Amino acid sequence: MRKLAITMGDPGGVGPEIIARALNTSEIGNCSPIIIGDAPVMEEAMELLNLSKKLRIIKSPKESEPAEGSFELIDMGMIKKSGKNRPSAGGGRACVSYIKKAVELAVNKQVNGIVTAPISKEALKMAGFTWPGHTEMLAELTNTKDYTMMLVGGPLRVILATIHTALRNVPDLITKQRIVKTIRLAKKASDMLKIRNPKIAVAGLNPHAGEAGIFGDEEIKKIIPAVKEAIKEGIPVSGPFPPDTIFYKAYKGDVDMVVCMYHDQGLIPLKMIAFDTGVNVTVGLPLIRTSPDHGTAYDIAWRGIADPSSMIEAIKLAAKLKV
Repeated sequence: MRKLAITMGDPGGVGPEIIARALNTSEIGNCSPIIIGDAPVMEEAMELLNLSKKLRIIKSPKESEPAEGSFELIDMGMIKKSGKNRPSAGGGRACVSYIKKAVELAVNKQVNGIVTAPISKEALKMAGFTWPGHTEMLAELTNTKDYTMMLVGGPLRVILATIHTALRNVPDLITKQRIVKTIRLAKKASDMLKIRNPKIAVAGLNPHAGEAGIFGDEEIKKIIPAVKEAIKEGIPVSGPFPPDTIFYKAYKGDVDMVVCMYHDQGLIPLKMIAFDTGVNVTVGLPLIRTSPDHGTAYDIAWRGIADPSSMIEAIKLAAKLKV
């Protein structure tokens, strides 16, 4: 069985309970999950959910002995009692400690992949960290230069040319070089998903993909030259296509992956059809990393009602991916 490090996420959010719920099901498949977090918080979450399973503390994956009646956890000793339903500096520091430990284990081949529960950007900032999210943090921790987000949900797979930035910055960030890099990562993502002969489509930036320059020239000056260069490299890619039609083709199965120009262009259609089951994958890292495609959900955390579906799908996908 593949060993997966499951980082606990923000102690005040839904991470602990969706992990407990997910690991308590029979849906996660052929994998051996090891939680990286804090024992008091996980025990409290398990008690909240009235789970009969026990928490088994281990020091490393080498001590792992999966058993039906227990969850395994590497205790980081960061949080004794969680500050519920809100971000905190302590929670931010704890999140980073979990992620650093998981990366260490993955880089040293002690686990086969990482699944990360949601963290809070506000908590990271309160703790003095400047990363805008998991993706950038993992890239820095693994010295990865070329990386991006892929979201998987239902029949859609979308990969982003720009990630967490203001919309007004996007046109200037869209360059031929960036699009070529993202197309290459789309091919790598297809390989990770074991899709042979993938059909990769590039969405335009402007309405109607610019309509021959009438609504903007980014397609003519940047995107089309990037697609042509990628084709010369042997990548099966086409486009740019009007953004308002390409996702329908992907939904029907005519396209395997859509290269999107900005965050919401890809995430709005994906969350429309797979809000509860979407999975975030960081492509380009030297390790496997997946995550539920939702946040800390402080408003419903620690009430025992958080839906674990996205976490379940993230674990299942991490067990299947290859790098």
